Amino acid sequence: MFKKIILFILCFLPWLVATLIPVDYTYLESLRVPFFSPPVIFYPIAWTTIYLLLAYSISSIISEYTFKKIPVSYKISLLINYLFNQSFIPLFFGLKNNFLGFIACLGTFISSLFLYQETFQLKEKSTKVLDPYVLLSLFATVLALTIYVINTL
Repeated sequence: MFKKIILFILCFLPWLVATLIPVDYTYLESLRVPFFSPPVIFYPIAWTTIYLLLAYSISSIISEYTFKKIPVSYKISLLINYLFNQSFIPLFFGLKNNFLGFIACLGTFISSLFLYQETFQLKEKSTKVLDPYVLLSLFATVLALTIYVINTL
């Protein structure tokens, strides 16, 4: 049991890397946002929950398979998804670039679909916890595109 907890923590911690970057929420507040934009407090709560679910999914796969037996396609999908996911904060808030923020969201959403499929092939039960991630990624993509469009017109 202790090994599973340590594995879970090791799978969770990398997803928090981007949260170490200071975020200037005044930039978001300076933008015109659509009516369906949630309050700022929504983001840390929602994404922390998503990262916990991702860590559960990843750790359950790692605990069932040896690392060498996990297909390369799963590892690549996970890595690409991780990179897109983590790139949002530095691109959107750091560079204050709405278009690149949208691209990071779109990449996260598309790669989450690939990750979902790869996870399904390995362990169908672990796929269920990825449903909120795919949905939140889709919502974030629509929101980021809308923010980009209404702030460039």
